Amino acid sequence: MRLYLDVCCLNRPFDDQSVVRNRLEAEAVFLIIRRCRGQIWTWLSSSAIDYEIRRAPDLQRRALLTALSCEAHEFIGLSAAVEKHGRHFKESGFHRLDALHLALAAVGRADAFLTTDDRLLRRAEKFRLEIPFIVGNPISWLLKEEIK
Repeated sequence: MRLYLDVCCLNRPFDDQSVVRNRLEAEAVFLIIRRCRGQIWTWLSSSAIDYEIRRAPDLQRRALLTALSCEAHEFIGLSAAVEKHGRHFKESGFHRLDALHLALAAVGRADAFLTTDDRLLRRAEKFRLEIPFIVGNPISWLLKEEIK
């Protein structure tokens, strides 16, 4: 299983854990990362993830996110194929950076793209037939994987 965790997912463990949703999503992200560390799943990272992390205003959080993202097994960089996919997703109404993340996941042959961004999840649901992988929230995706 090849997984692309967007920066919303990677940030979740560092968000306010007194919010129940944040705490549950953080736990799901930790479980997913633990399985990636155990080589059960392949964790994909990308140039877009690096870009977003570099823009994080909090230096401590930026350092934590950088260290965390360095654990990914594979890195997907920009290419003509990524640009082509990105244009398609952008034309489908995805925001520019979301379109780039989806394109990178597609080129990286992701099986699942995980995010805690509700807006992105809603848009992806509308275009699920055009996206070659599952786009899901880490909690719901992990629960479905556990049932298999």
